[in-house]
Amino acid sequence: MCVTLTTLNLNLISNSICENGAKYLGEGIARCVHLTSLNLNLMSNSICENGAKYLGEGIARCVTLTSLNLNLMRNRIGENGAKYLGEGIARCVSLTSLNLNIYDNNIGRNGNRIAK
Repeated sequence: MCVTLTTLNLNLISNSICENGAKYLGEGIARCVHLTSLNLNLMSNSICENGAKYLGEGIARCVTLTSLNLNLMRNRIGENGAKYLGEGIARCVSLTSLNLNIYDNNIGRNGNRIAK
């Protein structure tokens, strides 16, 4: 368990991360209960709707998070994945800085509205 960790930077661009990988990342992030800053670059992987759900659930457990940079460009999260991420991020009530990149994820109009 990463009990004392306050900052986590993970750059996992183009690693073929799919649903299970996102699940494990979400579970690991959830264990970092004292995180204040999370920089997670998952650009160009294969993260789908359920993977986004797991990430959102993990991020939601980071109640002390003040800064979140999340790059999910070029994955496959879709509309529901955007919804799950939005729900998880919304539970981070201490956030003062958010940078979210969900470009090229087949989200569509409804997903864009949900993620706002």
